Amino acid sequence: MKKLQLLFVAITLLFSVNAKADDTINSSLDLNNPDVRKCLLEATQSEGWTLESLYLDSEKKVVMIFGKENETRVYKSK
Repeated sequence: MKKLQLLFVAITLLFSVNAKADDTINSSLDLNNPDVRKCLLEATQSEGWTLESLYLDSEKKVVMIFGKENETRVYKSK
């Protein structure tokens, strides 16, 4: 029974780690639209996030990196 409980805990931790990793890069936003960028900035600032970096990558896509304490969120245009 203990082995089954340990297996369940390990699987639960594995899924929680994977879910957090999926939230790291969000590429469903059209960051080429200035209104979308403005809304994203306002929404993140209201939650305590700060814009750490804004640049164009090698594929000419807008990348915005936000930070809050020890967390980082990356948004990339589609």
